[in-house]
Amino acid sequence: MASHYVINHKVLVPAILLLLQLMPNLEITGAQTLGACYGGSGNADTLPPEPDVVALYRTYGIGNMRIYSPYPEILQALRDSNIQLIVGVPNDSLQELANTSSASNWVQVNIKSYSSNVNFKYIAVGNEVNPNDPAAHFVLPALQNIYKEIFSAGLQNQIKVSTSVDTNILGVFDPPSAAAFSESAKGFIEPIIRFLVSNGSPLLVNIYPYFRVKFNGQSVPYGLFTDTKAVVQDNGLEYRNLFDALMDAMYSAMEKINGGSLEIVVSESGWPSAGGEVETVENAGTYYRNLIEHVKGGTPKRPLKAIETYLFSIFDENKKREEIEKHFGLFYPNKHLKYNLSFNQLRR
Repeated sequence: MASHYVINHKVLVPAILLLLQLMPNLEITGAQTLGACYGGSGNADTLPPEPDVVALYRTYGIGNMRIYSPYPEILQALRDSNIQLIVGVPNDSLQELANTSSASNWVQVNIKSYSSNVNFKYIAVGNEVNPNDPAAHFVLPALQNIYKEIFSAGLQNQIKVSTSVDTNILGVFDPPSAAAFSESAKGFIEPIIRFLVSNGSPLLVNIYPYFRVKFNGQSVPYGLFTDTKAVVQDNGLEYRNLFDALMDAMYSAMEKINGGSLEIVVSESGWPSAGGEVETVENAGTYYRNLIEHVKGGTPKRPLKAIETYLFSIFDENKKREEIEKHFGLFYPNKHLKYNLSFNQLRR
């Protein structure tokens, strides 16, 4: 046994050294649960070119990206990167894609043309569409049309078709077990939930404890994951942070309309670093650090399972209209990291 070990040890040493030399060239692989949203150059001045943006994700091991509209420069840059992608359908395109031929053309141009070496994961058909907005009528038909095209292309197991909503569609959210969709939202969300259940797609939800702190009087520690005691006791479950409370409120609301089998993907979550009293670099850094750590472990209602989460956003976006919306970036446009963060993914 000893001689056998020594012989193999001699063989393994150069092999291990070779592997270490090759590691900087490894692709991002395996299941990724952490991503960041990229709004594109239209929302900010002097952003890096798209190949540099993709290189930034790879450098920091950010394995997932969300974009809000497909365009050739970013899709071309993502080829062979293995970064998992949420690609969005803008709200102003929903009516057009409710037409079957337009949906077919959209999938051909933006998905099938790149699917051989761009790692599409989800198509987000609309983002935070208000149930009372005229565009809401076109979300389900657009979902159905795009799904049919994805299915026809044989991509339905690789690419899931969904829509992204926010927690404003809840009429009740506290305590989480009592949560329900508002009466005005039910007609909008119920058929979408049925569609997602039938096709095995998750619901994409933008979860922002920040806005509940800013506009609904919730405490800053509860929003930042820094409360040391339970703030909400709910049927034996304890809630020490708003993120979990909002997640489980959405799960409870979905259960009430036969959507209990659905998973939630957090398609946006963030905290701004300027623009008001609670919008500080310290608070934002605390939020992002704690969020990155927290989503590894699930919620009180659905524990012990990592939550796929997309941080909003990769860069500050100085062309946004509202001041606070300009300061959600993890990085400055010069690619310098704003906070002391570790994304806990494969580094290159």
